[in-house]
Order: sequence, then structure tokens, then C-alpha cells
Amino acid sequence: MHNAAVRPPTPPPAMATRNLRPGCGKPSVTTPAAASLLAAAGLAILRCCRDLLWCERRTALEPAADATAAAAAAATPAPPLANNVGCALAAAEACTAAGKPPAPGSNCAASCCCNAGVLPPVPPPAETEEKNPFCVLVCGGGNAAQVATAMFAARFQTIAVSFFADEAARWKAALGDDDYELTLDTDKIVKSKPDDITNDPSVAAKADAIVLAVPSFAHGEYFEKFAPYMKPNTVVACMPARSGGDILFASKLGDKAKDMVFMGFETLPWACRFTEWGKKATILGTKGSILAAVTPPAKTPKAFSVLQGLLGVFPNCTYSPNNLGVSLRNPGAVIHPGVMYGRWCPEKWDGNPVDEKPLFYQGVDDYTEKVLVGMTDEVQAICRRMEKLVPGLSLKDACTLKQWYLDCYDGQMTDTSTLKGCMNTNKAYNGLTHPCLGEPGNFMPDLKYRYLAEDVPTGLCFSKGLAEILGIPTPTIDKVMLWAQECIGLEIMVDGKMQGKDVGKTRAPQGMGITTTEQFIELAKLK
Repeated sequence: MHNAAVRPPTPPPAMATRNLRPGCGKPSVTTPAAASLLAAAGLAILRCCRDLLWCERRTALEPAADATAAAAAAATPAPPLANNVGCALAAAEACTAAGKPPAPGSNCAASCCCNAGVLPPVPPPAETEEKNPFCVLVCGGGNAAQVATAMFAARFQTIAVSFFADEAARWKAALGDDDYELTLDTDKIVKSKPDDITNDPSVAAKADAIVLAVPSFAHGEYFEKFAPYMKPNTVVACMPARSGGDILFASKLGDKAKDMVFMGFETLPWACRFTEWGKKATILGTKGSILAAVTPPAKTPKAFSVLQGLLGVFPNCTYSPNNLGVSLRNPGAVIHPGVMYGRWCPEKWDGNPVDEKPLFYQGVDDYTEKVLVGMTDEVQAICRRMEKLVPGLSLKDACTLKQWYLDCYDGQMTDTSTLKGCMNTNKAYNGLTHPCLGEPGNFMPDLKYRYLAEDVPTGLCFSKGLAEILGIPTPTIDKVMLWAQECIGLEIMVDGKMQGKDVGKTRAPQGMGITTTEQFIELAKLK
């Protein structure tokens, strides 16, 4: 009953219908056979359509009968690409029905435009499954670094690198021959083992990607030590980059930086902790999205592809137009020094011990709110000036501090009318206190805690330094800076300028030899 002499064979079911433009013959049905042809003879179809003119300008692809016809064909505008793709499908189906796909290099009209032709079929290309070797370095030995190492090592060649004291050797000894055990926030358990744990910077020569999950004050050391060994197009991602990470990277690598890809993240992907140092860790929560920017911007697709592939479905790496926006958005640069100053500056604290640790975010009062608003407004003045200086520059992500709370903690605050209300009523901050030393009844503030020791040099100093270059007054930032530099034992500002002996230990542009707007724009690759 299925013999063609008895009755015609039943055609395969239609999968989708596409209407063709006039002149392309008949409605096109994309069948499994047509799909097979497109895979088998894709090269011929592409060559056939390369002028984007066939079907509707077939006279232009065949010898013109006379000069008048040739001139008319040449003057005919090319149809849109999408319509020609429809024609290509029609031709593919016509060829398929005849069992004669177009041969590579064949004339379009002869083999595609609804003409099945008599050319021999082209065999499909051989399918190949090639290995794609990929090596990632994870820098650091803290919570985030060990989590990243365990996660990446499950799929890729992964080398953990730490330059801090003997941390690499201790971690390697702690793990021994065992696998690292990572408990995800989905309750799944990943067991893996890094290919090496080392303090040897030469392993950077193997790396396709380098992920820094170390405190931001250590970034410069890693950049310097890796620089001689890094190969072109290595993606270097900092989680988080803090402020001016891209400029520090460029200054440390010099001319070699132009061949690299820098990706600055606003924050870490996860909240995580050790359960057994060097052997086990737990991801407590994964962020839904994290903001990131790439320098140079032309490498954005490559960098986002690499990092999203490493991190998985979540968090979603969200595009930001430039690293300057990420640098000036840095909330820690304002919140941490500002809240510390608002509670422990001479105007608010008499220097005596306190009975209890004060609430940090939820303890923000009117005085502290005024300090924070002053600081964030001064950062906004920097943003607007830079946007005027560089046509087309968008610093939309460097929003006000209040807007940052509305963006990041929507639904978790009961009072969003003011910045103080956002911070006081944020459920995510329940119970979080100021860093203190001592015991109940006798607490003293820890004024060398990372809220000052890290967020001032790698955050606030960047904003102050750029404001100075632009000629923008920053009275509130100056007040906080002068107090904070005494707390952490650094000389950064002298006579109101970023010219202290320790400015080179900060992310201030002046610490990287930048003193003019032109220098800053060039090193930040804003043009």
C-alpha cells in the first residue's frame, strides 16, 4: 500500500508556514526535509543569498538580455535581509522536493530560485565534537574564593592562587587528597578538586580567565605579579572591583593592558561561608543579578559569555555601559565611611566606651543622614560633569544612594520616603551593628575595620581624587576623609589636596599618576 505505483507517498507534516513576497513562487512550508537541506547545504544557500537580491532581482544575477535590462537591474534596491531569508527557505524546499540541493558556488538562479536544477547533491559535512580546554584562575583564600574554586573546578581546569602569607600551602594541606565539598543554596552538593593551589604567579600563562575574589586593596599585587605571564585576551574579573579597578589594572599592566579584557563587578555573586576551612563551604544565597562593566567595551560579549558560563544561570550578569559608572555607584564608598563618621566623629562621640554595640544601618539618625546625602550629592556632581565632558557617556548606573536602596531592596523597606527611612526599616539589616571591640558594658568602636581601612582607600579616595581633577568642591567628603585617614593611620589628603605621602596606596587617580582630565579619560578608555 505504500508503493509509489499504488498511491503517492504522504508528504511530511508541515512545521510552520511562511508567506513569501511576490515573485517568490508559492507559500513556503518549512518541513523536516527542508531543515535537513539547510544543514546539509548551508554554504550553498549562503552563497546563493550573499547579494541579498535573488528572487526579486534574479535578472541582476543572470546575464541581462540587453543594456537597458542590466541598468534597470542595477538600479533596483536590495530587499531586506529577512525577506530574502524567506526566499532562501522557499528555494531550499523546492530543491528538497526534487532531492537536488544547490551545489557550492552554483549560480543562484540556476539552483535556488524555484528551479530544482540537475546538479549533483552535496554530502552533509562531517559532525565533530571537539574538546574546548578552558583554564580559570581563582585568586584568594577566603569564603568567596573557595566557593568559586569549588564551583568552577567541577567543570573546568581550575587553579587557586593566593599570595597572602602561607595561605596557599595551608589550604593545599587541609584539602589533601580529598574533594572539596560545596553545598549550594539549592541543597545540591558539588564535589570537586582544583587542579592546583599555589602562590606561583606564572600559572597565569595558562589562564583564559582570572577571577579575583580578594579584598580590593590586594588587587594591585595580583595585577603586577600576573602581568609578565598573561596571554592576550585573558578575561580578568574582579568581584567586587570597587572604585577605579579598571584604571588600576591599566596602570599596573602598562602597554600590555590593551590586549586584555577587564570586567568589574559591583558585588560578589553569593552570600557564603566556610563550614570547614579549606574543605567545605556553603552558599547561603545567590543574588538574582549583579551589575558588571567591561573595558574595552568591544570585548563585552566575550567577557559576559565567559563569566556567565562560569557562574551558571544565577546570578544574571547585568550589563553596565562602563566601569566608571560601576566605580561611582560603589555604595560602600559612601555608606560605610559615612555611617562610621556619623556615629563616632568628635561631634557625636565623647570617646568613652558604650554599653551596647549600636545598630549600624538601622541606627542612622538625622545627623548621619545629612552626612550621607551630602556625600552622595557630591558624587552626583562628578557624574554630571563627566557626562558633559565626554559626549555620549552614560553614568546612569551611578545613581544616588537612596535610588540604590530602591533598586536593590525593593519590598524589604517599610519607609522609603527618605534615605534614613530606607536604612532604618530595611529588613535585610535587622540586628547588624557597628564593628566594635570589647565586651558588653565596655565596647569601643573598631576604627580600623574594613569599613574604613578598605572602603576609604579603594572607594572614597577615587571619588575625591576625580572631583579634585574636575574642580568640583566636596566639603562633606573632605570632612569624612580627614577624620577617616587619622583612624586608619594614612596620610592621603594634605591641605585639601590628594597629595599625601600615602596617596599611592589608594585608588585616587593621583595615586596612579593621573592629574588631568585628559589623562583620566584616556586611561579609563572613555573615548
